[in-house]
This record gives sequence, structure tokens and C-alpha cells, in this order.
Amino acid sequence: MTHSTPGPAATAGRRPAGRRALVIGGGLAGTAAALALADAGLRVTLLEGRPRLGGLAFSFHRASAAGELTVDNGQHVYLRCCTAYQWFLDRVGAAGLAPLQDRLEVPVLDAGGRSGRRLGRLRRTGLPVPLHLSASLATYPHLSLAERARVGRAALALGRLDPQDPALDGQDFAGWLRRHGQSPRAVEALWDLVGVATLNATAPNVSLGLAAMVFKTGLLSRPGAADIGWARAPLGELHHTRAHRALEAAGVTTGLRTRVTAVTRTPEGRWRAATAGRPGERPPAEADVLVLAVPQREAHALLPDGALKDPGRLLRIGTAPILNLHVIYDRTVLRRPFFAAIGSPVQWVFDRTDASGLRDAPGAGDSQYLAVSQSAAHEDIDRPVAELRARYLPELERLLPVARGARVRDFFVTRERTATFAPVPGVGLLRPSAPTNAPGLYLAGAWTATGWPATMEGAVRSGLSAARAALTDLGRPHVNPLPAPGGGTPKEAA
Repeated sequence: MTHSTPGPAATAGRRPAGRRALVIGGGLAGTAAALALADAGLRVTLLEGRPRLGGLAFSFHRASAAGELTVDNGQHVYLRCCTAYQWFLDRVGAAGLAPLQDRLEVPVLDAGGRSGRRLGRLRRTGLPVPLHLSASLATYPHLSLAERARVGRAALALGRLDPQDPALDGQDFAGWLRRHGQSPRAVEALWDLVGVATLNATAPNVSLGLAAMVFKTGLLSRPGAADIGWARAPLGELHHTRAHRALEAAGVTTGLRTRVTAVTRTPEGRWRAATAGRPGERPPAEADVLVLAVPQREAHALLPDGALKDPGRLLRIGTAPILNLHVIYDRTVLRRPFFAAIGSPVQWVFDRTDASGLRDAPGAGDSQYLAVSQSAAHEDIDRPVAELRARYLPELERLLPVARGARVRDFFVTRERTATFAPVPGVGLLRPSAPTNAPGLYLAGAWTATGWPATMEGAVRSGLSAARAALTDLGRPHVNPLPAPGGGTPKEAA
């Protein structure tokens, strides 16, 4: 087992005897829970089966024809309204590595327009909601004048919905859009453009409650809520290196390459974990608090009898895939940091040249590294690399004419077949809250009942919710680090 050793300054006077927490899972949810519990004075152990932290938002090294690269498994972004993920970045000292846009601006390329390739933009002004998007919508070239007017009316109607209304969970977003006059073109050029990227599903496969939450919070809550942020460094630097350093400074004992095979409750009411470790390896200390911050199927396998009234519902939470295509050209073909596409199977394209280290690689020259992020990729997720190359390189040439004369130095694929939970109608009834029926046992993960879709924000929120529930049950004073709804300062809870 790999341990980090807390320093005396980090732990002195902060760890009352007998109050221990065990967190299983080192993704964003588990790391957030561990930090919040440690900040409240508990002695925390975090166990992760992989050799790294970060869950499904991680980096790896690749020897490419263009040089040694640090590759993110997928392109991840967040919005200004994602206050929990911003807390995480601040807490691990990585906020400067993932800055936000000053103002929302999304270039949208239509590869199949009647007059050929056409560029439009979705951007906001400094006006109050909903006027902040009105100028952009009024000139958005990918919709007709009538479609723009109907989009505006639908947006206002969406803003009047309550995402917490249980009745919305069972309805699909596509049906609601049809009832509010949205054409197939409007769905493609606007609603799915945003929805597929944030929900990992197309409108027919999305709960109206989750869709209302995304659009109301991101586009209709405050002017800057949808400003986009993304990592300018490898995700591994943020979610593993910086996170591990923060855990160590907080006094958390971190065990990597340590897979938990079972959890049991002692006669005294404490929690114990069995691990698939090396012979003679010392097991983790018993804990008063146990947080399962693992995917839903793993959580189901570890849950003790009676912890949930219907544990089988975890197995009914489906999953959705994300495919990422990595293309290295021998020259610069894109002069924007990213763009979205319609009229093409290509969805979102990001320039990862600097973040991957390609810019400084020997022999890289003017090479450029583009990451093509394909959400809801059910049709493509199992295609062979050769088929994906034949399908997508011509599409990139349609969208980026300069690419037609460029040589492809490398093309490779990363696949996350269970990247997120599927946000289908009715999924809200399946998502459990953090507390369970077993005293001291809590659930965390983007698939739990956070009210958010499966995003980095949802993952961090789930970890904070689990920690908050545990500390409340222990009667320990703690501070909610997130701003109160509508603004305000965090408040202490008993």
C-alpha cells in the first residue's frame, strides 16, 4: 500500500481520538469528501484501486510520432456556475491552471449549410438575464428568424420550470421541445449543441428535469453562469498531482493501487474494509464514517444488506459512452482554442497543443494537436480506429479547410464506455441520496442525487454532500464551502 505521511503542522491538535473516516474511491467525489472530512478534524484514509487519483478525468503519457505527449483521456470543461468544482480547484491549488473565459463565446461551424461552411457564435453581453443572450440569438445564422423567435419563447418557458419538480423527471426533453415549437434544426443547432455536451445524451433520451436544471442554471440564472473554463495543463496535474499534495497537507492517508473487496460493520458499530493487497499488508484502521465514492455497480457490490431499501435500483442506472479522437497535424489548422460543429458528426474540437507538451517537444515544429470530443457516442464507441479515422478526418477537412493540405502525424482514440450515468427520463427516482440506512455509511459519486448531471461539478458536490451528512450525524461543526443559493457566504452547521 502506498501512503502519504502527514506532516506535524498539518495534523497537530486537529485529530481527536476515535473519529476516523474511510473513503473508498479517489475520483473527484472521493477526493472532495476526504478533504472536507479532514478539514473538519477527522483522521481520514482514502483508498483507490488505480495507481492514480482523478477517476475518469485523468492523463497518461504517450510516445507519439510527434514526440512525448501528456494526453487527457477526454476533454473536460466546466462553467462559471460550477461553484463546487471551482472550490475543488481552489482547495488543491489549481485554479490558475483552469481559467474561465471572460465572457461566454462559442464558435459554431456549420459544415452542411446551403451556402457551404458557415461560422456563427453564441456569446453573451453584460446585460441582465435574459437579455444577455438576446443579441447573439438575434444574429445566430444557423437558425431562421422564425426559429430564433420560437427559441426565445421556449427559453423563457424553460426558465419557469422547477427542476426539482418530480413530475419533470419522467418526461423527455424532446417532447417538451416539440410542444414548444422547436424545429429539428433548432434542436440540432442549439438545444442538443449544449445538451449533448453537458448531459451526454440527445434530447429524446434526457429527463426534462435534468435538462431544465442545465439550461436554467447555466443560461438563465445570471449573465456569466455559462462562461466556459477548461484545463490549460494536463488533467493529471490538477486531479492527481495537486489533489494528492492537498490530501497530504490535510493529513489524509492515501492508499493507491488498493482495491477494496468488501466492507463490514464491527459489533461496536465501526466500519472495516477488506482489500486485495499484498500478503502481510496491514489493513486500514476501522472507521466511524465510511464513504463509498465509486461507480454505482461497484457501490452495489460493496453495500451491506439493508443499507438501501432497494439496492437493485443502482443497477438500473444506465451508462452512456464518450469517445475522444486525438489528431496531430504537421501544421496549424485551427487558430481558435475550440469550436463546436453542426451539420457534421463532429461535435466539439479543442486545441491541446500546449497542454499536451507538444509545443515544446523536440521535432514538433508547427504541429498541432486537436482533441475531438464525441458525447453520446453509442454508434462509434466500438468502431475500429481505422473506421474512425476514415469517418472523421474528412469531416475535419470539411470544417477546417487548412487541414486538407496537412499531413496527419498521429491519430489515436480514447474510449470511456461508461463515462457517465444515462440521464434518461425516470433516472431521478433511481439516484440515491448520500446517507444510507446503515449508520455511518454514505454514498458519493456523480450518479447520486445531486440534482446535477454527470459532470465534474456533480462529482464534487456529491463528495461534499456525503461529508456534510457524515459530520452532521457526528454532531461536528462544519462549514459548507459553497455559496448559498442566490449568493451569500457559507454558513456553519452544527
